[in-house]
Order: sequence, then C-alpha cells, then structure tokens
Amino acid sequence: MKKFWIALVIIVVLSLIGTGVFYYLRFFGPNVTDNQKYLYIKTGSNIDDVYKTVVKEGIVNDTTSFLQAAHSMKYRNVKPGKYRLKEGMSNRNLINMLKAGNQEPVNFSFHNFRLKEQFAAYVGKNLEPDSAAMMQLLDSAKFAQQYGLTTDNIYTVFIPNTYQIYWNTTPEKLFKRLYANYEKFWTPERKQKAAAINLTPQEVYTLASIVDSEALFDSEMPTIAGLYLNRLRKGQKLESDPTVIFALKNFTIKRVLKRDLLTNSPYNTYLYKGLPPGPIMMPSIAAIDAVLNYEHNDYIYMVAKEDFSGHHNFAKDEAGHRENARKYHEALNERNIKR
Repeated sequence: MKKFWIALVIIVVLSLIGTGVFYYLRFFGPNVTDNQKYLYIKTGSNIDDVYKTVVKEGIVNDTTSFLQAAHSMKYRNVKPGKYRLKEGMSNRNLINMLKAGNQEPVNFSFHNFRLKEQFAAYVGKNLEPDSAAMMQLLDSAKFAQQYGLTTDNIYTVFIPNTYQIYWNTTPEKLFKRLYANYEKFWTPERKQKAAAINLTPQEVYTLASIVDSEALFDSEMPTIAGLYLNRLRKGQKLESDPTVIFALKNFTIKRVLKRDLLTNSPYNTYLYKGLPPGPIMMPSIAAIDAVLNYEHNDYIYMVAKEDFSGHHNFAKDEAGHRENARKYHEALNERNIKR
C-alpha cells in the first residue's frame, strides 16, 4: 500500500507539472514567428477571420494553441487595425494586444501629388480603404459643400506633411484629420496675409501650386509669387505653362507648343483670366508661405534660363521678355527638345 500511495502521489505531481507546462506554453510560451512584421485585421472581421489570417500568414507556430487561448481569454470583440508583431510573443501578449486594439499608427506622409487620383492611390496603398472609396469622397460635391469647398478645390485641405494615421481609418475620418490640421495651419497671421492680397486660403493654395510648379528652387518662389500677384492685380492672364500641362494631363511635356495654348480648359491660364478653379498640384508649405510673403517687385514676365539651371529670367516689360524667350527657345532647339 505504501508503494501504491507513493506511486499515486508521483503520478499526480507529474500530472500537475504536465498540466502547468501545458498551460504555460499555451498562454505564456513563445509562439509568434518572424514571418510577418504586422498582422492586418480588416474592418468587419470576426475571430474566424483573424484565425484564418494567422494561419495563412504563418504568424504563429502553433495555431491550435492560439485558437484555444483566444477562446479561453474570451477574445470576441475583434478590433480592426495594423498590429506590430514581435518574434517570440506569447499567445497571451498577442491576444491582449488585439483585445485592447493597441495597433501601430501609419506614418502617412505625402507631397507633390498633382492629381486627386494620385492621392487616392496613395491612400489605397498605405491604408485599408481602397482608392475608389477615397475618390468617391473627393468627387462628392455634397461632401465638399459641407466644408465650403468644391470638388475642384477640395484638394486645398491637404497640407503636405507626415501624419500619424491608423491603418483602418475611413476616408471620412482621414479627411476630418487632415482638415483639423488645415485649420491649425491657417493661423490668424496667415489668414491676415491672405486677406491683404485679396485671396482666400483656397486661392492662396491654388496660386502656390502654380508657383511650386514653376520654381525648382525655394529661393525663387517669393519672386515668382510677386510676379503672378502683379498680373492678378492688373487683370492680366497668368499665362502659366504648368496650368496648360495640367489641362492636357500630360506631365511628360518639356516644351509647351502654340497649339497647346488653345486647349479649352478652365485650368488653361492662357485662355482664362484669374486663378484656375483649383490647384494644379499639391504645393509645399514653402510655396504657400512664399505667396503670403511674396516679393514686392515689378516683374510681369518670366522664362526659364537658357543654361537649364532651373532658375528664371524675369522681365518688367514685353521687350525684355521677348529677348529672354528668344535665348531660351534657341537653347531648346540646340538640344533638339521639341516636346
């Protein structure tokens, strides 16, 4: 009997140890692999969808223990998002992260996009919403009207910068986030400067897009801004080549031809006076501030320098401009640049 009881005790102890090891490995043992850096959980997913993703992406070594732990820890309310994985994470740590919705934000950085379509494509590449959903929002006159905007100038809300955005952010929430930054950007000082040149923030942004398209160097931006403001004050057409290129939607053009200037578009500033209905690109903050802090000059004309340095020759009268234009066109011909 003594031997029996000793054996029984040993069996019970070993069983308890085995059970303890089992539960330790199930909850606290390392299980996450290094196959993926992130676990993406789409909006509307349930625990079955999460499990399928975990299996498909090879996120854990033991998928059965993950599922058992998820049920034991009552992981039912699935929160979508982009979750950072660490090799060797336990089921417990992983599931606690998912239950709490502790996702990692995306560094959402953008600048220099010319078209709304390009911005929408960037959203589709970096966030959960696809480009079509973003375009539908940006092309909605009803939505734009809520913010006092149009589908042409809705782009003016997007101030180029780096933003911390959650991966599963909807197009509407993304716009609200960018609009909140837009309101912070337009400080009372900036608004006063815009009013002083008789422009709204949207018009400043649009003019800045032209300035940025013309200037290769930030140092020239205030000069170019001053030139275009002179034209606006005089009621002259802006006659900006980048606006014609935008109207044509052909951004490979290096030489604007006379026939291009006849393109019938509200964005063609050779045909229509004043600013176009919206920006022709996403201008930098430097370009926006260059318009607000423009150089006071008498320039009316500009043309790229014939040395192709990226700088411009400026002129106060048509005679000076014709001479500058002649030198530049001769340089184009010498390099056989026809288009």
